[in-house]
Amino acid sequence: MLKAVIIDDEPDCVKLLALQLKMYCPQVQVVANCTESNEGLAKITELLPDIVFLDIEMPIMNGFQLLEKIGHINFSLVFVTAYDQFAVKAFRFSALDYLLKPIDGKDLKAAVEKAEYRRFPVKLQLSLLKQQLNGGEKSFPDKIALPFQNGVAFAEIKNVIYCESDNNYTRFIMIDGHQHTVAKTLGDIQEVLEKRNFLRVHRQYLVNLDHIKKYVRGEGNYLILSNDKSIPVARNQKERLIEKFGWL
Repeated sequence: MLKAVIIDDEPDCVKLLALQLKMYCPQVQVVANCTESNEGLAKITELLPDIVFLDIEMPIMNGFQLLEKIGHINFSLVFVTAYDQFAVKAFRFSALDYLLKPIDGKDLKAAVEKAEYRRFPVKLQLSLLKQQLNGGEKSFPDKIALPFQNGVAFAEIKNVIYCESDNNYTRFIMIDGHQHTVAKTLGDIQEVLEKRNFLRVHRQYLVNLDHIKKYVRGEGNYLILSNDKSIPVARNQKERLIEKFGWL
């Protein structure tokens, strides 16, 4: 069984999440329901939960302040948020798990399944998320967090040549030849990286515009990237390339 603590200043949200966990996640035992951040901090220290469901915006002490008081985080963390769509992209960028209110049962099950891998957040992840939420659309970190089974790799955006879809997974192809595979669709990655000088030129590919060497016309237009990889360009994306570069 996974011991869980729920911390949210809205009592109805706490009750509903506890009920949903009972319905959808029988492997989870809720050991504390907290509607005050100070109480939540005390319960985490006392009960040593495996997973914490944490609201961000709370009076007295918000979610980030609570985590700073804990210091070393040795539990899986799922933010429960009512933030808008842009903020949700920030969660994806930081590779931290989140549930958007109102919580969907399937999303809840998926979050708990991830927590069972005992993937703990690190300070850099929290810092990236805090920067994104506070900085607005004009503020972006230089790195992206790429989760894997035993942790998180932090890669500089400029070192990503392109991303390739593999059904519900995405491969990041790096300038040094390494590859990172993450359990997110290319659509999810696109929402984050198209604001960072990337362009989805094909249903299967998202490319870093700084790594384009050539555009080749003819039957099956394609790009040649800095690693000499050829990437097809969909017909309906050619206009977007023109907009970006002003050539062709």
